[in-house]
Amino acid sequence: MPPRALITGILGQDGSYLAELLLGKGYEVYGADHNPKIERFGRIKNIQARIKVLYADMGDAESIDKAITESEPDEIYNLAARSLIKAAWDQPVHAADLMGLGTTRLLESVRKINPKMRVFNASSAEVFGRVQEIPQKETTPFNPRSPYGVAKLYAFFMTKNYRESFNIHCASGILFNHESPRRSPEFVTRKITLGVAKIKLGLEKELFLGNIQAKRDWGFAGDYVRAMWMMLQADEPNDFVVATGESHSVQELLQIAFERAGLNWEDHVQIDSSLIRPSDPDYLVGDSTRIRETLGWKPTITFSELVEMMVDADIADLKKNPGRRLLKK
Repeated sequence: MPPRALITGILGQDGSYLAELLLGKGYEVYGADHNPKIERFGRIKNIQARIKVLYADMGDAESIDKAITESEPDEIYNLAARSLIKAAWDQPVHAADLMGLGTTRLLESVRKINPKMRVFNASSAEVFGRVQEIPQKETTPFNPRSPYGVAKLYAFFMTKNYRESFNIHCASGILFNHESPRRSPEFVTRKITLGVAKIKLGLEKELFLGNIQAKRDWGFAGDYVRAMWMMLQADEPNDFVVATGESHSVQELLQIAFERAGLNWEDHVQIDSSLIRPSDPDYLVGDSTRIRETLGWKPTITFSELVEMMVDADIADLKKNPGRRLLKK
C-alpha cells in the first residue's frame, strides 16, 4: 500500500512543490485548505486530478480532526500560514491563531487520532528576528521581531513539546526565505521579477520598493520541500535549519533581475519609505550544517539561477497571457 500524506496549505507555493515531489515518490496525496475553491488551484492545476483537497480551517479543531480522519495519512506536512509579514502586522491576533494555536490544534488531533503519524512543521527564520549571532543555527537564541515570527516560535516549541511529551515523530524545519516562479506577487522577490517583466514588455515604467539594502538568505522552494520530506524519513525526529548559507541584498536581486532582461535597475526603481516594515530582522543567513551532515540535504539552485528562473517565467507568462491577473495566494 503506498504511503499517504496530508498537506495543509497545499494551494500555496510550498504545498504545490511538495505535492509534486510526493506524487513522484508514489504517495497518495491529500491536501487541506480553508478555502478550497477551484479558482485557487492554479499552482496545482497540472496535478489536480491526482490529489484530493479537503476542507480544514486551522482555527477549527473539528475540521482538522475530520480531514485527518478522512485522509488517514502516514505523514502530515503543516504548511498552512499567511506568510506575508505585513499581513501579520495588520492582523496579529489572526496570525497567532492561524500559525500558533492552529499548529497546536493539529498536533492535538494527531495525538488523539493516531500518534504514530509523522508531522512536519514549517517554522521560519523569522524566529531569530534581531539576531544574536551570524550565521543562525539550531542553537542560536530566538528573538522574533514580528507577530509572524512570534507565532512561528510558539508553533516551534509546541511541536517540540508534543515530540518530547507524547513521543510523536514531529519535527520543525526552520526555513529561511525560499522563492520560485510560484511565489505570490506580494513578496519582494516576485514583486521584483514581475515588475521587471512588465517593464521589459512596456507594461510599466517604474518599480517602487522599500529597503533595498535588506539582506536575506534566499533559496529555491523546490529544494526546501525536499528537505521537509527528508526530515520525516529520518529514524529520529529533529529540528533543522534549512538555508543556503549565503546572504544577498535586495539590491543584488535587482541587479540580476534587470540584467536578465537587458535593463539597468537604476533607471526604473524608486524608493518608497512607506514600504519599509515597522521592524525588520537584521541579518538573516542560515547555517544548515546539521541537515547537510545528518540527512545529506543540500540546495541545487544558486541565487542567480533562482532570480533568472523567476524573471524568465514572468516574462513568458506575460507574453502568453498579457491580460490575465497573475497568480496570487
